[in-house]
This record gives sequence, structure tokens and C-alpha cells, in this order.
Amino acid sequence: MELIDIVLKAGRSAVELSLFILLPIMVVMLCLMRMLEARGVTDWVVAKLAPVLKPVGLTGLSVFAALQISLVSFAAPIATLAMMEQRGASDRHLAATLAMVFAMGQANVMFPMAALDLRLGFALAVSLAGGLLAAAVTYHGFGRRLSAAEKTMDETLKHPVAEDGKGVLDVINRAGAEAFRIAVGVIPMLVLSMVAITILRGLGLFAWLTGLLAPLLQAAAIDPSLVLLTLTKALAGGTAVFGLLDDMHREGTAQIPHAVLVNQSAGWLIHTMDVPGVAILISAGKRVASVCAPAVLGGCVGIAARTAAHVLFG
Repeated sequence: MELIDIVLKAGRSAVELSLFILLPIMVVMLCLMRMLEARGVTDWVVAKLAPVLKPVGLTGLSVFAALQISLVSFAAPIATLAMMEQRGASDRHLAATLAMVFAMGQANVMFPMAALDLRLGFALAVSLAGGLLAAAVTYHGFGRRLSAAEKTMDETLKHPVAEDGKGVLDVINRAGAEAFRIAVGVIPMLVLSMVAITILRGLGLFAWLTGLLAPLLQAAAIDPSLVLLTLTKALAGGTAVFGLLDDMHREGTAQIPHAVLVNQSAGWLIHTMDVPGVAILISAGKRVASVCAPAVLGGCVGIAARTAAHVLFG
């Protein structure tokens, strides 16, 4: 009976987060993204930024992947990574792009976190800087021995055109349907992760681990709640972390002011390098999966830099 109660509570929380918080934000951001694509603005931005970012190992399609993760969701760059592989991008460029995606904060967590007092503008700027650093150290460092051979790449993107009212309405409808699929798609993983976390908390695992690490946490002035948040992030992803932070905000269980906790931990908790995130992103293709190791190392550097920036200035 207790397990049923846990499942029902987790299901209710997952549906509320997905449909009442994530979905409205995703609809607005996806409509904006798709309208910019349809109007040619995205292609113009990619064309202008690609030459500037070439020294850090990024291509035009890499820029598009950065826009996708910043404005849509962690899963949005999958299609772009697959496109890069199919169009003949080098392994070094693939590794640099994947590292950038690993290190950056995903829109499907970052924008909802603004409701929990996250400084969104600062977080987006730090996310971009961390992604560029991850790409650079991967391209010139961890992935320097990867193949640099590539075909002459077609970096044009196929977008719907919105030249009249009907075209605009079609773009909005498509974006809304895509947002709904994303929001509903996270519910199963969110329910399972919340059930697992609740059971583990009930068994006392997190309390035991937090007590074990208490001296180190106190010495470093770290809120003990980060143990639970970190394990949840690693095992279940960013959306589950947002769910926990939302619960902590309502229950007031953090030992430091909630806004401080959210902003100082954003670099550590908001990125795509967790078990579900890595598994989903490397499913883009065989060559993408083959460059995962150097990309993970580069992503770690970017995340470390973002963490330091948020702790110092968040």
C-alpha cells in the first residue's frame, strides 16, 4: 500500500511539472525557435558565428546545436549531431560539438528554474562560455588525435517557410505539437526517477551518505542537500532535479536561502552529462558514440568552469 502511495504521489508531481511548468515554457520557446528558423534568422546567425567559432572546433551545425540546447531541450541536438555525422563532419568536430552539448545547460530545465529564482541571463551566458571552453579543450586537447578528415559539408538547414498567415500558423501548430511530445515524453522517466529517489530516501541511503560526508561538507560550507541533488542529477537527469528543487522550495528544507542554493549550484546541476542524457545523445550515430570519451572529458572541464562561475558570482 505504501508503494502505491509513493507511485501515485510521484505520478502526480511528474504530471504537474511536465504539463503545468515545462509545457507552457516549451511551447513559447519552440514557437520562437521555429519562427526564427522559418524567417531565416537562425541561418543568418549560424552563418555569422560559424567563422568566429571555427578556432574552438565548432562548425555551422555546431552553432545550431548550441541554439537548440539553449532554447529547446537537451534532446534537440540529437538530430543535428546525426546530420553532422551523415554529412561527413570530422571526428574532432563531432567530439568538440558533443562536449559543448554536454557542458551547456538545457533549456527544458534552465527556463523553468527561473521560476525558482535562477538568474536566467547570467546562467545562459555562463552556459555558453562553458560550452565553448569544453569544445576548445576537446578539439585541441582531449580529441586532438581523432581524425580531422571530413567531406565538403553542406551546412544549410531545411526549414519551413512562414511567408504568410497560413505559414505562420502552421509553424506555431508544429512547434506546439513538438513541445507537447517533449513534455509528455519526460513523464515516464520522471515518475520512475521520483519513485526510486523516494524509496532510497525512505531506506535512509541518502541520510547515511550525507552523514558520512558531513565533515567534508561543513568544512567546504556546502549545503548537505546537494548530496541528494547530485545523485538525482547523475541517475535521473535535470528534470528530476528540478522536481526536487521545487519540493525543497515549497517545504523550505534547504539550510541556506533557496535562491542562493539554486544560483550557486546551477553550474553543477544544470547540464546534460548524466546517465540518461549521455545515453540519449550518443544514440545520434555510431561515430558520435565513438567520440564520447574525449567529449565527456571536455564536458567535465566546461562544467567545472561553470560551477566555479556560479559559486563565485551566482
